[in-house]
Formats: sequence, C-alpha cells, structure tokens
Amino acid sequence: KLRTMLSLLGITIGIFAIISVFTVIDSLRYSIKESIQSLGDNVVYVQKWPWEFGSDFPWWKYMSRPLPTTEELEMIQRKSSGYEVAAFLATTSKTLSFESNVADNIQITAVSEDYQMLRSFEVEKGRFISSFEFSGGRPVVVIGSELSRVLFGKLNPVGKTLKMDGRKMTVIGVMAREGENMFFGSADYMAVVPALYMKKFYNVESDDMNPLIMVKARPGVDNEELMAELNSIMRAVRRIRPSEEENFALNQSSMLTQGFDELFSVIDIAGMVIGGFSILVGGFGIANIMFVSVKERTKLIGIQKSLGAKNYMILTQFLTESVALSLMGGIAGLILIFFGMLFISHITDMTFALSAGNILSGVTISIIIGIVSGFAPALSASRLDPVVAINSSF
Repeated sequence: KLRTMLSLLGITIGIFAIISVFTVIDSLRYSIKESIQSLGDNVVYVQKWPWEFGSDFPWWKYMSRPLPTTEELEMIQRKSSGYEVAAFLATTSKTLSFESNVADNIQITAVSEDYQMLRSFEVEKGRFISSFEFSGGRPVVVIGSELSRVLFGKLNPVGKTLKMDGRKMTVIGVMAREGENMFFGSADYMAVVPALYMKKFYNVESDDMNPLIMVKARPGVDNEELMAELNSIMRAVRRIRPSEEENFALNQSSMLTQGFDELFSVIDIAGMVIGGFSILVGGFGIANIMFVSVKERTKLIGIQKSLGAKNYMILTQFLTESVALSLMGGIAGLILIFFGMLFISHITDMTFALSAGNILSGVTISIIIGIVSGFAPALSASRLDPVVAINSSF
C-alpha cells in the first residue's frame, strides 16, 4: 500500500506540475490578450522605448532619446493623412485627498483631447472632460470607481473637490468598474486629467511621466501605411538626417503578442520538463507495483489461463489496472489544481480557471503513462505458461 501511495504521489505531483503551469499560462495569456486588445489593433504608439523582448535588448541605445511632446502631437495632426484620431498621454503617481480621506500612489493620467476615442471606457456617473476643459487646461478630473469608493465612500463624487499636492480639482465623472489592465493599469484606481492642466505644474514631457503619443489609423489605412507615414513625419519634425537612425520608436500591439507568445512557449516547455520528471518517477513506480502484482498473482494467472483466458485478456486486465492507478494519481492532481486555482483567484484580482482542455490533457497524460508503465508487466503476465504459473512458489 505504501509503494502504491508513493507511486500515485509521483503521478499526482507530475500532473499537478504540468497542468497547473498550463492553467496559469492559459489564464495569463487570456488576461494579457484582453489587455493587448485594449491597446487597439490599429493604434500606433510613438514612444522613446521600443517594445522589444530578449536578453540582448540594447537599452543603452535608447537612453538619450528625446521624449514625445504635445508639439509633436500637433505636427502629426497637421501633417498626417492616414490618422483618424491621435492623443498625448503621460502618467505619474500622486496622493489624492478629500477632506480626511487619503488615497496614496494613485495613477494620474494626463491626456489630450480624443483620448477617450482611443482608450474606450464607460463613464458611469457624470461625464468625461470636454473640449473646452482640454484646451483651457481646466482643473477637472475623472476618477475610477475604486478611487471614488476610497475617497468618497457612498457619496456622489461628481461636483466634489479633491486635492493633489494642495491643488484643487473638481470631479466631473466616475468611470465604470473595469478590472485589471496589464498595460494601462487599472482604470478603477486611475484619475484622468487634461494634459494642459498638468503641464502648468509638472513636466509632463519628462522620463518620470513616460509620455507617449497614440495614433489611430483611419478606416482603409493599415498599420504599416500609418507607421511609414509617422516615421517620415517624426524624422522631419526632429530633423533626422537620412543617414541617421530614428531616435523614436513606433510600437503596435502585434509586437507584444509575438513577444508574449514566444515567452509562453518557453514556459510551456519548462513546465513539461519539470512535470515530466515527476511523472517519470511515478511511472517507474507503477511499473514496479505491476511487476510485483504479477509475481504475487502468478498462480491465479495460471488458473485463469487454464480455464481458457486468452493472452490478450490477461494483457488487458493488467493494463486496465495500471491505467486505473495512473488515473487515480492524475485525478488527484487535477483536484489539487482546481482548489488551488480557486484559492489564488480568491486572493488576487485575476481569474484562474481549470479549462476543459487542460482537464482532458491531464486525463490523457495519465492514461498514456498508465499504458506505458503497465505494458511490460502486462505483457509478461500474458505470456506466462499456465502449467509453470500454477506450480510456481509465488
């Protein structure tokens, strides 16, 4: 019994390792793809840093690059024929307060007009920033639902005044609850203000605020065309000579998709290797148990064969037992994953779910391990001579 339990534990750990890695990766992949979709398939980001992956990332080449500016946004809007909307965005973290309530480390997103057309979200209460407020740099703010709860509780925040670094801003809207976003941050704890208002008191075009320009292609214009046009405009605006490299990056969501797909492929392989060793140990354990079982039941096998049992019947009998043992270990591993994912989902904002595909993978792997581990013992049992088996001392 102890040998059996230890063998099943090996299968359980192996299935747990492999399928839990697959489950976590699937959940992360889904969450990341949702976040990437929010970036927009037809949106190009003009930034200082390119979206690149890998250990050979030449960060030193980009350190001294200039940052995108609101003036460059205006030049793009004037010169580009392939864009539909464009907006400037810069972010920083600040402490916000309302009366005695304080919210620390809140993402302040300073944006220009048309931002809402690029980063779609629903305003649940009040309204979004108007053209007049954008152009005049008015002290108005639209806040996230969780930030509203922290600062205002059950009060309606619309029309109330909050403070940032001692400066007053009027809340004009509250965004609907959105959940986590890996690239823009959660809008639930965000405060959106006019870029021209922030520019009065802070350097929104500094590294501290990581500014960027978002440009959406108009219908009928693909990203490659838009990027080629933006490349020409930015080179002209920054007076870059034909022989010189660009000192800006043009990024798009497909770059992230490709990079994350490569990353997840590596993690998939690592999970399979780690879990594979555990399953291998468990498989050897099951094979050992089945060999012992054949030895202990040699006389019974002889009696079965003398009564007319065919070789394939004995083979099937022991293979079935081996698969059943392996399945028990595999199902135990899947149960552990199920409750583990429930627990992780409960303590984090992310949703981790054991998919039907991963359950099927776990069951399939268990069956294959059972067949492979039990085949040799089952074959040896099926080939026993009934006379020798009955007269054996086992």
